[in-house]
Amino acid sequence: MPRGTVDPERPLRIALAALDVVADKGVEGLTHRAVAAVAGIPLGSTTYHFQTLDDLLAAAVVEAKRVTDAEMAAWARQLGPGTDLAAAVTDYVMHTLTDRWGRLVVEHELYMAALRRPHLQPLSREWDEAFPTVLSRHTDAVTAETVAMVVDGMFVRALIHGMPSRDQVEVVLRRLLP
Repeated sequence: MPRGTVDPERPLRIALAALDVVADKGVEGLTHRAVAAVAGIPLGSTTYHFQTLDDLLAAAVVEAKRVTDAEMAAWARQLGPGTDLAAAVTDYVMHTLTDRWGRLVVEHELYMAALRRPHLQPLSREWDEAFPTVLSRHTDAVTAETVAMVVDGMFVRALIHGMPSRDQVEVVLRRLLP
Protein backbone atom coordinates (compact mmCIF):
# COMPACT_ATOMS: atom_id res chain seq x y z
CA MET A 1 0.00 0.00 0.00
CA PRO A 2 1.24 3.51 -0.72
CA ARG A 3 2.52 5.45 2.26
CA GLY A 4 -0.26 7.20 4.13
CA THR A 5 -3.02 4.96 2.73
CA VAL A 6 -5.47 3.86 5.37
CA ASP A 7 -6.03 0.14 5.73
CA PRO A 8 -9.58 -0.23 7.12
CA GLU A 9 -9.19 -4.01 7.42
CA ARG A 10 -6.08 -3.81 9.59
CA PRO A 11 -7.83 -4.00 12.99
CA LEU A 12 -9.70 -7.11 11.82
CA ARG A 13 -6.48 -8.67 10.49
CA ILE A 14 -4.82 -7.95 13.82
CA ALA A 15 -7.70 -9.54 15.76
CA LEU A 16 -7.60 -12.62 13.53
CA ALA A 17 -3.83 -12.81 13.94
CA ALA A 18 -4.35 -12.66 17.72
CA LEU A 19 -6.62 -15.70 17.40
CA ASP A 20 -3.90 -17.49 15.42
CA VAL A 21 -1.31 -16.67 18.08
CA VAL A 22 -3.57 -17.98 20.85
CA ALA A 23 -4.16 -21.12 18.79
CA ASP A 24 -0.44 -21.64 18.39
CA LYS A 25 0.95 -20.45 21.73
CA GLY A 26 -1.99 -20.06 24.09
CA VAL A 27 -3.08 -16.89 25.86
CA GLU A 28 0.32 -16.74 27.58
CA GLY A 29 2.02 -16.49 24.20
CA LEU A 30 -0.02 -13.51 23.04
CA THR A 31 2.26 -10.52 22.47
CA HIS A 32 2.05 -7.53 20.18
CA ARG A 33 5.24 -8.72 18.50
CA ALA A 34 3.84 -12.21 17.84
CA VAL A 35 0.58 -10.77 16.47
CA ALA A 36 2.44 -8.32 14.22
CA ALA A 37 4.54 -11.16 12.82
CA VAL A 38 1.50 -13.32 12.08
CA ALA A 39 -0.43 -10.39 10.58
CA GLY A 40 2.59 -9.33 8.51
CA ILE A 41 2.40 -5.74 9.72
CA PRO A 42 4.68 -3.42 11.67
CA LEU A 43 4.68 -3.83 15.45
CA GLY A 44 3.54 -0.23 15.84
CA SER A 45 0.30 -1.04 14.03
CA THR A 46 -0.74 -3.54 16.66
CA THR A 47 -0.11 -1.12 19.50
CA TYR A 48 -1.78 1.71 17.57
CA HIS A 49 -5.03 -0.24 17.19
CA PHE A 50 -4.83 -2.28 20.42
CA GLN A 51 -2.80 -0.52 23.09
CA THR A 52 -2.71 -3.35 25.61
CA LEU A 53 -2.63 -7.13 25.47
CA ASP A 54 -6.04 -7.11 27.12
CA ASP A 55 -7.31 -5.03 24.19
CA LEU A 56 -5.91 -7.69 21.83
CA LEU A 57 -7.56 -10.43 23.89
CA ALA A 58 -10.89 -8.61 23.78
CA ALA A 59 -10.63 -8.25 19.99
CA ALA A 60 -9.83 -11.96 19.69
CA VAL A 61 -12.85 -12.84 21.84
CA VAL A 62 -15.11 -10.64 19.69
CA GLU A 63 -13.89 -12.31 16.49
CA ALA A 64 -14.15 -15.83 17.90
CA LYS A 65 -17.66 -15.03 19.14
CA ARG A 66 -18.62 -13.62 15.73
CA VAL A 67 -17.69 -16.92 14.06
CA THR A 68 -19.42 -18.98 16.74
CA ASP A 69 -22.56 -16.83 16.49
CA ALA A 70 -22.71 -17.34 12.71
CA GLU A 71 -22.35 -21.09 13.13
CA MET A 72 -24.95 -21.11 15.90
CA ALA A 73 -27.40 -19.22 13.67
CA ALA A 74 -26.86 -21.73 10.86
CA TRP A 75 -27.39 -24.64 13.28
CA ALA A 76 -30.54 -22.97 14.67
CA ARG A 77 -32.02 -22.75 11.16
CA GLN A 78 -31.76 -26.54 10.91
CA LEU A 79 -33.91 -27.07 14.01
CA GLY A 80 -37.50 -27.23 12.96
CA PRO A 81 -40.64 -28.11 14.83
CA GLY A 82 -40.59 -31.73 15.89
CA THR A 83 -36.80 -31.92 15.81
CA ASP A 84 -35.38 -34.60 18.08
CA LEU A 85 -33.55 -32.03 20.19
CA ALA A 86 -31.44 -34.57 22.09
CA ALA A 87 -30.15 -36.00 18.80
CA ALA A 88 -29.61 -32.53 17.33
CA VAL A 89 -27.63 -31.36 20.37
CA THR A 90 -25.65 -34.60 20.33
CA ASP A 91 -24.82 -33.96 16.67
CA TYR A 92 -23.76 -30.41 17.58
CA VAL A 93 -21.52 -31.63 20.41
CA MET A 94 -19.90 -34.35 18.31
CA HIS A 95 -19.39 -32.00 15.36
CA THR A 96 -17.73 -29.48 17.66
CA LEU A 97 -15.50 -32.11 19.23
CA THR A 98 -14.45 -33.74 15.98
CA ASP A 99 -14.50 -31.00 13.33
CA ARG A 100 -13.76 -27.92 15.43
CA TRP A 101 -11.33 -29.26 18.03
CA GLY A 102 -8.65 -26.63 17.44
CA ARG A 103 -11.17 -23.81 17.63
CA LEU A 104 -12.72 -25.34 20.74
CA VAL A 105 -9.34 -25.20 22.47
CA VAL A 106 -8.79 -21.57 21.46
CA GLU A 107 -12.33 -20.56 22.40
CA HIS A 108 -12.01 -22.10 25.85
CA GLU A 109 -8.66 -20.44 26.42
CA LEU A 110 -10.16 -17.09 25.50
CA TYR A 111 -13.27 -17.75 27.56
CA MET A 112 -11.20 -18.67 30.61
CA ALA A 113 -8.99 -15.61 30.17
CA ALA A 114 -11.95 -13.69 31.60
CA LEU A 115 -11.39 -15.44 34.91
CA ARG A 116 -8.60 -13.01 35.81
CA ARG A 117 -9.60 -10.18 33.50
CA PRO A 118 -12.94 -8.79 34.70
CA HIS A 119 -13.30 -6.49 31.68
CA LEU A 120 -13.55 -9.62 29.48
CA GLN A 121 -16.33 -11.15 31.56
CA PRO A 122 -19.20 -9.31 29.83
CA LEU A 123 -17.92 -10.56 26.45
CA SER A 124 -17.69 -14.11 27.76
CA ARG A 125 -21.19 -13.88 29.23
CA GLU A 126 -22.53 -12.67 25.87
CA TRP A 127 -20.80 -15.64 24.24
CA ASP A 128 -22.57 -17.93 26.70
CA GLU A 129 -26.02 -16.66 25.76
CA ALA A 130 -26.16 -17.88 22.16
CA PHE A 131 -26.60 -21.60 22.78
CA PRO A 132 -29.33 -21.46 25.46
CA THR A 133 -31.11 -18.80 23.42
CA VAL A 134 -31.35 -21.19 20.48
CA LEU A 135 -32.39 -24.08 22.72
CA SER A 136 -35.08 -22.01 24.45
CA ARG A 137 -36.95 -21.80 21.12
CA HIS A 138 -37.51 -25.56 21.44
CA THR A 139 -37.78 -26.11 25.20
CA ASP A 140 -38.30 -24.09 28.36
CA ALA A 141 -35.66 -21.59 29.48
CA VAL A 142 -34.50 -23.59 32.52
CA THR A 143 -33.99 -26.75 30.47
CA ALA A 144 -32.19 -24.74 27.80
CA GLU A 145 -29.83 -23.26 30.38
CA THR A 146 -29.28 -26.68 31.99
CA VAL A 147 -28.43 -28.28 28.64
CA ALA A 148 -26.06 -25.42 27.84
CA MET A 149 -24.26 -25.91 31.15
CA VAL A 150 -24.01 -29.67 30.61
CA VAL A 151 -22.68 -29.19 27.08
CA ASP A 152 -20.10 -26.71 28.38
CA GLY A 153 -19.08 -29.33 30.93
CA MET A 154 -18.81 -31.96 28.20
CA PHE A 155 -16.49 -29.70 26.24
CA VAL A 156 -14.27 -29.01 29.24
CA ARG A 157 -14.16 -32.71 30.16
CA ALA A 158 -13.28 -33.61 26.56
CA LEU A 159 -10.44 -31.08 26.60
CA ILE A 160 -9.01 -32.69 29.72
CA HIS A 161 -10.15 -36.34 29.57
CA GLY A 162 -10.43 -36.93 25.85
CA MET A 163 -13.23 -37.53 23.40
CA PRO A 164 -16.49 -39.03 24.68
CA SER A 165 -18.40 -41.41 22.46
CA ARG A 166 -21.57 -40.32 20.75
CA ASP A 167 -23.50 -42.76 22.94
CA GLN A 168 -22.05 -41.22 26.12
CA VAL A 169 -23.11 -37.76 25.00
CA GLU A 170 -26.57 -38.78 23.85
CA VAL A 171 -27.46 -40.78 26.97
CA VAL A 172 -26.77 -37.71 29.13
CA LEU A 173 -28.71 -35.38 26.84
CA ARG A 174 -31.69 -37.77 26.72
CA ARG A 175 -31.96 -37.40 30.50
CA LEU A 176 -32.44 -33.68 29.98
CA LEU A 177 -34.26 -33.68 26.63
CA PRO A 178 -36.48 -36.78 26.50
